[in-house]
Amino acid sequence: MKYTQLGRTGLKVSRLVLGTMNFGPQTDEADSHAIMDAALDAGINFFDTANVYGWGENKGRTESIIGNWFTKGGGRRDKVVLGTKVYGDMGADDAAWPNHDKLSAVNIRRAVDASLKRLQTDYIDVYQFHHIDRDTPFEEIWQAIDVLVQQGKILYVGSSNFPGYKIAQANEIAARRGGTIGLVSEQCLYNLYERRAEMEVIPAAQEYGLGVIPWSPLHGGALGGVLKKEVKGGRRDEGRAAGSMSGPEVRAKLQAYEDLLDKHGLEPGEAALAWLLTRPGVTGPIVGPRTAEQLESALRAIELELSDELLAGLDEIFPGPGASPEAFAW
Repeated sequence: MKYTQLGRTGLKVSRLVLGTMNFGPQTDEADSHAIMDAALDAGINFFDTANVYGWGENKGRTESIIGNWFTKGGGRRDKVVLGTKVYGDMGADDAAWPNHDKLSAVNIRRAVDASLKRLQTDYIDVYQFHHIDRDTPFEEIWQAIDVLVQQGKILYVGSSNFPGYKIAQANEIAARRGGTIGLVSEQCLYNLYERRAEMEVIPAAQEYGLGVIPWSPLHGGALGGVLKKEVKGGRRDEGRAAGSMSGPEVRAKLQAYEDLLDKHGLEPGEAALAWLLTRPGVTGPIVGPRTAEQLESALRAIELELSDELLAGLDEIFPGPGASPEAFAW
């Protein structure tokens, strides 16, 4: 495994991040524990989750699965850089109640204590805002975070799904307050197919020293060789992958992508991950395996070296938006 610093911090994290969103909804607890063991054995030390994972009436289930894994001992908790998230409503779906979601000081306090209980740990390495809160000023958010840092309940703070201007606003206010480290990472939708983050989000993250953690690196499976899988097994994808393949122009791009990688003898999913590892500012993509086999495939991406010819070919098929403001102004 290869490691890098998380943004401007001294924290060393693996170049692949283990996403746990499937733990519970699609992968049972025993298999989830096996995947986490395999990830740790392979050197992955950065695990990502969120308080709402498990979804619906099972919100919090994923954190509980991770917490049960920590209790098995063997240094599991000490070896893991643990990230979880706050924002989503954790109240009962049939009994919505004020202040059980978003980033008010009262909800942050409630949410972190509940996550710590489910995770069966006394601290969270990277506590992440899952979405911007348009109603809560950052002065209030940072005051709540400062208390949690002083209490030793969290160590670092990250964002997820933030636009560039909110990254700047959050860290400028943190700097004015003094004594607050501010955001150190940003999770964003970023992959070969969806490159809009290159316009504002990634430049802002680089300017303020945030590590970029791309989610959906295969664009919901669209970059994982879906056309080849269709031919071999008649499988139709759902969700983001299906939406990505909805038109003939997009299918033509995916066919060109798969043909290019076939020419170079590479698997599409592994190459898509390897491409992200070449991008400026990227700490490591989140991989969310449902099976041990999917984890093994993701791990192979770490060792891939993509030639300049291949990188140029990928840019030709999936061109980026260009630098801001030139991309939209000139």
